[in-house]
Amino acid sequence: MIKTSGKLTHTLEGGRLTLKPTGEIDHHSAVALREEADALIYRTHPEVLAIDLSSIEFMDSSGLGFIMGRYKLARTLNCKTVIKNPGVRVSKILALAGMERIIKTERDQK
Repeated sequence: MIKTSGKLTHTLEGGRLTLKPTGEIDHHSAVALREEADALIYRTHPEVLAIDLSSIEFMDSSGLGFIMGRYKLARTLNCKTVIKNPGVRVSKILALAGMERIIKTERDQK
């Protein structure tokens, strides 16, 4: 089931919660995204948390903080975290931050 509210869409299928933020993750949007994502994570207790970045046009350090914060929360719940489908720009930011050493990246086959 896909549910949308504001800038965050989510699906829950077979123990896998996929969060799909859209647009930009910056200091203006990060707080609301974080609150909504955390509520979903606590409510669903997924086995896998997937953060789908395919619809992110821009991300700054607030976006990195959003990802790392959800990763840390998921770990406290014994949940694996993956990043899905980051675009070229977002991939560069993730690489510069060393995120690929911490969180696995998945790409859908096209």
